[in-house]
Amino acid sequence: MGHATEGIAMTSKPAHDRGRIALDKIVGVSPWAQQLRLDLARVAKHVSNVLILGPSGTGKELIARAIHANGPKAEKAFIPVDCAVTTGTLFASHMFGHVKGSFTGAISSSLGCFRAADGGTIFLDEIGEMEPEIQSKLLRVLQQRTVVPVGSNEEVPVNVRVLAATNRSLQTEVDEGRFREDLFYRLNVVVIETIPLKDRPEDIPLIASRYLAELSAQHGMPGCVLSDGAVDLLQQYSWPGNVRELQNVIERAVMFSSGDEIEPDAFASLTTSGNVATGVDFARHPADTAAEEQPSELELAARRGVVSPTLLSGVYRVPQRPRVEDPQPAAAEAASLDRESVLPPVSSSGEWPTLADVERLHLERTLAATMQNRSLAAKMLGVDRSVLRRKLQKYGLDSLD
Repeated sequence: MGHATEGIAMTSKPAHDRGRIALDKIVGVSPWAQQLRLDLARVAKHVSNVLILGPSGTGKELIARAIHANGPKAEKAFIPVDCAVTTGTLFASHMFGHVKGSFTGAISSSLGCFRAADGGTIFLDEIGEMEPEIQSKLLRVLQQRTVVPVGSNEEVPVNVRVLAATNRSLQTEVDEGRFREDLFYRLNVVVIETIPLKDRPEDIPLIASRYLAELSAQHGMPGCVLSDGAVDLLQQYSWPGNVRELQNVIERAVMFSSGDEIEPDAFASLTTSGNVATGVDFARHPADTAAEEQPSELELAARRGVVSPTLLSGVYRVPQRPRVEDPQPAAAEAASLDRESVLPPVSSSGEWPTLADVERLHLERTLAATMQNRSLAAKMLGVDRSVLRRKLQKYGLDSLD
């Protein structure tokens, strides 16, 4: 996702060409993708607020950019704002600007994102993360079409189209008192919903091919194509990280492929995620699946939670927290193996793990799998890096090497 400081006023190409190019980036032949392109062309012509809903990694910012590029404000700035980046006075300043000396560190005045987007479009990404105080100020901006910079009492007029996106159910947030109802109705003028990648598998070959071409043209990586077997495997995976995860997997496969054609064994890393929709073992070539092998000692240990697999084939991690010893005798161990493989690891107290226990363990495993690469971990988890940083601080994992 973009950053709030990225103002994009596209002037190098005619408006019609920019709009067409932006719509062409919505890749797919599925009924959803075809209908989405039609809907975007209609919605873009107006200046109504648009709320884009859907899971992380499904291209909500891509949709917002397509709306802007095909709308009447296409010649003006497009300002994306990540509402999960920061909080409090700094975020209010980030959004609405401030005057010199209004708070510690304010050594000069600032326009803020809304005034930077004046005449154009502002995209509020992850708006479900916005603090209540900022929600109130945003509501006033939408009602009055003015902003009041931090440290000032003067209202400054702004003419901005507002596009917002979230992976949360805002109606649920309203019902539970975390999101203002009046702001929800201000934003909820036109709603566009994205769907998980697993629900449109027919689009996967096209998205993968488009991204392979981009890797070659823009980043100088080898020009590769997917074999039929590789396409079949990708279409059978459930893609919890959606298009963002697919792009990461494709890029990794290109780096580790020796030829021009990417074969199924280049996607062995997908085996450890536990999201294979059809039960296919991605770790093996399809020709090998007929010959069943006895699990190794490491595989047995992984099923029992004694070790945990990483995205690196053959590399396992020993959990830091101690496990409660299995009280069952050795004779019954084999019979209980399948039952244990589907249960989450117990907490250090021997009780059923809380949601926080599971989240912490998943963060630990993701960091181990990415060898502490925070950017890659955030992409795999489908969250912004700032959200990951707060999670790591919450569980005391921010100092892990």
